[in-house]
Amino acid sequence: MIKVAKLKCLGGYRLRATFSDGMAGEYDFSSIVAESGPMVEPLRDQDYFERVFLEDGAPTWPNGFDASPVWLRCEIEANGALAREAAA
Repeated sequence: MIKVAKLKCLGGYRLRATFSDGMAGEYDFSSIVAESGPMVEPLRDQDYFERVFLEDGAPTWPNGFDASPVWLRCEIEANGALAREAAA
């Protein structure tokens, strides 16, 4: 099962996710935080958005909102932004 192994905030509502299989890419959550609803409204605050952490391999925020790692990977791949993480 694919999980997010590492996250990095890139500014705005963009995150870089590195997956458990070594693939990585960026995703812009702007369209998600623009939606209405009590779970996404706190994410509009940039400081709050940047409080994202990993819980069981899923990007998660303090209010319990999370993003499925499989969904995130599919979205990144659909945008043509999925690539093997460069060796450090």
